[in-house]
Amino acid sequence: MNAALTTLPAWQVLVAHHDMMRDVHLRQLFADDPTRGERPSFDAEGILLDSSKNCITDETLSLLLQLAVECGLRQRIDAMFRGEKINVTENRSVLHCRCARRVRRRLRLAGTCLAARWTQSSYNLQSRNQLCN
Repeated sequence: MNAALTTLPAWQVLVAHHDMMRDVHLRQLFADDPTRGERPSFDAEGILLDSSKNCITDETLSLLLQLAVECGLRQRIDAMFRGEKINVTENRSVLHCRCARRVRRRLRLAGTCLAARWTQSSYNLQSRNQLCN
């Protein structure tokens, strides 16, 4: 685990929150909150993530969001989409987000337009698949 992460104030608060929640049973959370089945859940792109059946509370989510802010998660996500070298173990960009979304915006890496290379790669892969079938 990243040593810097565990020294953040939000991490310390989460540790204390975990200690407090350790013995809380899910049945108790539902008994304390009749609307728990409606929350906490998230809907994005037609996918529903229902986390109400996990031992988390609104406070837990709030604390996790605070940790994300303190870690600079938004800035790191933005850096990923800009194609910056955020993979520190391999000293390179992580471009899987581009491949998965098939975004056709220009993304340049080391002077090369990657969108054009992916289009060509996709075409070649489709051609190979047609030959094999």
